[in-house]
Amino acid sequence: MTQRQFPKPAELVEYMRFKKPDLDFKRNRLQSALTIADLRAIAKRRTPKAAFDYTDGSAEGEISIARARQAFEDVEFHPQVLRDVAAVDTTATVFGATSAQPFGIAPTGFTRLMQTEGETAGAGAAGAAGIPFTLSTLGTTSIEDVKAANPVGRNWFQLYVMRNREISYGLVERAAAGGFETLFFTVDTPVAGARLRDKRNGFSIPPQLTPGTVLNAIPRPWWWIDFLTTPKLEFASLASTGGTVADLLDSAMDPTISFDDLRIIREMWPGKLAVKGVQSLDDAKRFADAGVDGIVLSNHGGRQLDRAPIPFHLLPDVVREVGGDLDVVVDTGIMNGADIVASIALGARFTLVGRAYLYGLMAGGRAGVDRMIAILSEEITRTMKLLGAHSLEELTPSHVTQLERLAPRAR
Repeated sequence: MTQRQFPKPAELVEYMRFKKPDLDFKRNRLQSALTIADLRAIAKRRTPKAAFDYTDGSAEGEISIARARQAFEDVEFHPQVLRDVAAVDTTATVFGATSAQPFGIAPTGFTRLMQTEGETAGAGAAGAAGIPFTLSTLGTTSIEDVKAANPVGRNWFQLYVMRNREISYGLVERAAAGGFETLFFTVDTPVAGARLRDKRNGFSIPPQLTPGTVLNAIPRPWWWIDFLTTPKLEFASLASTGGTVADLLDSAMDPTISFDDLRIIREMWPGKLAVKGVQSLDDAKRFADAGVDGIVLSNHGGRQLDRAPIPFHLLPDVVREVGGDLDVVVDTGIMNGADIVASIALGARFTLVGRAYLYGLMAGGRAGVDRMIAILSEEITRTMKLLGAHSLEELTPSHVTQLERLAPRAR
């Protein structure tokens, strides 16, 4: 039987020590986020529906992104125990230089519409963390301003081949002059995917006031205050805007893009060149023979072809066939540091995060991006320690089993 007694006053005082209140509401908000999903929940509360759905959504039935995320969740890890993991090294080498973590920030379009600090916040946070930042052709901060925000860090540029080739060539020249070291030649956007959330929300560039958007803005006045009191959006490539994102893409992109365009850009570009949007083993082999330095296995975050191949599932076969010839990078669906560890274990040289970055940006600007990087970094380190791996080089396919829910039906 438990023996009871009157509590001692000294013990009561010890129990009643209250934490000093912190009046920095942004810091409190961000520190309460323990996962990328937490940042997403904060972002959803603070961002108008149309802008949030542009980030969060994908094409048509959004099957591609759901399958990509499910593939990461269906990983089974195999730890090695009784290993000294007091310290682990998360340094990765990709495209000829190092990164403090095995992930970088992916290219995202119209970023200042999500939160007005936009690419400046992303580039600054990436530079501070020692990871690469990628600027999109459809970015809302100039090449020169991104360089100013991340003057000594690794800046990459994502290129769309436009109908007006001179626009694309000019961007290549500006990126080279700005010291951007790697160029992503994007091949999965001959036309825009059907992003139905944007159509249903009437999402346009620039955003237009309607009764619905006004009603949605009432609990989020800070977003509209920031948007209306900061400089007008500038795009890296578009001289004019107006209409839906699909309208803009279809008017700018060229469905006749070919290997001749890749050859021209290869001749123009002095740095590392990677092809982004590879979705098959056969295409990976073709690009390995085309003189590029790397490929990015990606289905554009599920925002182009719905029911597209899952990049994470393609990874082992692609690495086996071409991993010795070029750097293999993977994106789409990454929401946890464990997803990144699994990708590295299966042979990826590096990974990219897009939505995770934008969730952090919408949750708290530059501080939110810093928090996103910290969350993923902590998850990577913890997962590596629990697996018994001291460095990324010690991660091997023996650490991971890909459990697959969808298997091809026998013909």
